[in-house]
Amino acid sequence: MKRNQFITATIAALATPLHLFAKNKNICISLDKGFKVPAGEGRIHGHIKLKGVNANVLDLKISGSDSNGGIAIFEQTSLSQGKGTPLHVHHFQNEIFYVLEGHYFFKVGDDEFHLSAGDAIFLPQKIPHAWTQVSALGKMEVIFQPAGKMEQFFVTVAALDHEPTKQELAKIFFDNEMAIVGPPLEIQR
Repeated sequence: MKRNQFITATIAALATPLHLFAKNKNICISLDKGFKVPAGEGRIHGHIKLKGVNANVLDLKISGSDSNGGIAIFEQTSLSQGKGTPLHVHHFQNEIFYVLEGHYFFKVGDDEFHLSAGDAIFLPQKIPHAWTQVSALGKMEVIFQPAGKMEQFFVTVAALDHEPTKQELAKIFFDNEMAIVGPPLEIQR
């Protein structure tokens, strides 16, 4: 399935449950006008260059502000072989990764997964998870539902003028409705 078809199908699949089952009806997707975000560009923030967790680049494709907080979609260009995220929990977001290029290793709860181009993985809220980049380069679509504070998390990390300490990083995670619960993953081949 092509990337655009995947994004369209994912938005459609997520929009229906949000509308029908959300306790707060304000989080359902209700765009007034469509828009296009060209390949290789990020909406609102341009390229978001991360610090601390890894040195990857995120391009915001759909902001939580575009969807009344219902969803946020990023394209991640992975430049940090052997790095990923610490084991962490999202208190309020489900997370979906769709691998476009490269190879990754994920841990979700007690389960471990190897992903490569064309593979997708669902990470439910409140379940500890982490991932690391196995290949030298890679690219993934990253979807958060609902959007929560993830856009602000990435902007905050990118705005740092230094590599954050473990304590600083833990506070940034906490301030954005997440918790670090373990170390980053080692590469598993």
